[in-house]
Amino acid sequence: MTGMSGWKWGGVLALAACLAAGGASAQKKQTPRFAKRSGAQTALGRMSADFAALAARVNASVVKIVAVGYRPAGEPGESSVSVQQASGGSGVIIDPEGYVVTNAHVALGAQRLQVILSPQLDRSVDRKSILKPATRVVNAKLVGLDLETDLALLQIPLKGLPALKFGDSDRLRPGQLVLAFGSPLGLQSSVTLGVVSSPARQLRPEDPMIYIQTDAPINPGNSGGPLVNTDGEVVGINTLIFSQSGGSEGIGFAAPSNIVVNVIRHIREKGQMLRGEIGVLPQTIDPTLAAALKLSRPYGVVLGDVYPGSPADRAGLRPGDVVLTLDGKPMENARQFIVNLYKPAIGDMVRLEILRGRQKKAVAVQVVERPNDPTKLASVIANPGEKIGRLGILVYDLSPEIKRLLPELRKGLGVLVGSLTADAPVQGRSFRTGDIIYQINGEPVINASELKAALERLAPGSPVAVQIERGRRLRYVWFELP
Repeated sequence: MTGMSGWKWGGVLALAACLAAGGASAQKKQTPRFAKRSGAQTALGRMSADFAALAARVNASVVKIVAVGYRPAGEPGESSVSVQQASGGSGVIIDPEGYVVTNAHVALGAQRLQVILSPQLDRSVDRKSILKPATRVVNAKLVGLDLETDLALLQIPLKGLPALKFGDSDRLRPGQLVLAFGSPLGLQSSVTLGVVSSPARQLRPEDPMIYIQTDAPINPGNSGGPLVNTDGEVVGINTLIFSQSGGSEGIGFAAPSNIVVNVIRHIREKGQMLRGEIGVLPQTIDPTLAAALKLSRPYGVVLGDVYPGSPADRAGLRPGDVVLTLDGKPMENARQFIVNLYKPAIGDMVRLEILRGRQKKAVAVQVVERPNDPTKLASVIANPGEKIGRLGILVYDLSPEIKRLLPELRKGLGVLVGSLTADAPVQGRSFRTGDIIYQINGEPVINASELKAALERLAPGSPVAVQIERGRRLRYVWFELP
């Protein structure tokens, strides 16, 4: 247990002690003090035993993942020899048939994936030592992954495994106790305790992903491990941290279980996450926007754009329409609207109740597959990519194979952002999968090596402006380099 967890335990123990002692306060003054202490210890002992039993049950389903890939040896262009490199993360068994969930950035580009099972699964020897025995290692195959949510599904050739059930992440509330499991810094079968800081945190406005924020200590290597509630249900998959030091500082993020379930269902059925859309740009209404547009309420979803020729356009939707419900479910924000369009099958019809001025209208719209989805690149990228630690991203050179999978680019040379890393600093959240990097402070970069070299020439605290292409539009991302 880390120092962060230590003070929490102190608070929990003190609370339990107070509760236990409170019942004894009405007793006579001559009641021996040790009797009150004994009662407190009994209550604390039961609580401690419950946590220990929960940790043992969950840890049996938590695995360590090793991803093995190759990188060129020496300076670029000097040698064709490749050397092996390995990275690691965590995962959780979610089906007795050998299905394991982890983060996409753990498995992305690996030539070989190995899963290290929990020592608890080997019952061939009755071991009583507190030291953990050697564990079983099995090869795993990648079923599919999704970069937008940073989730991947693996399968190992074993049956009858202990699997954890998913809980309902929509029921999480700030202050609720949660436990994070995994292999932080390679230390297998680790568990930390914390609370939910926020059940739905957006890292930037209109971000396509939301996270559970927790102060349960999460470190590099925890990526892909489960965040569980006190019932032992998986309520999130540990994904990333905000850190100035590279270690846990009490700000960790996990993908909510309700999103995980939806993504994994698509991957199991179709091998990839197929996202549906209707051809609109939904935006979250806030009080300022509501006042400017004279809307009837200061929250909800407004259509910022309706794409010409799209199903929404053909159905008669217009920019400025306020979406009240989608298939009968009230819409409170843009992210909720987008996620609820993933659930219907491509080709299905959805019903929207909209408010146009003061008039309510019901509109039926067909769901189509999202075009030019950059996350599909993940299934064909065969190498581990280049990690740009100061930006918190994995990048790829624009090979002819990758260019064929991209929409027409504004420039011919640049670097593709494949995914964000788990330890990405704050400015790393400014990049998205599918971005093309063209310049650093006005200096062209045509491959990953030049990008890395340009950053190495800049001192910490230097202002940085990165020119990128996103959605066939050029823009700048700027920040101070850590």
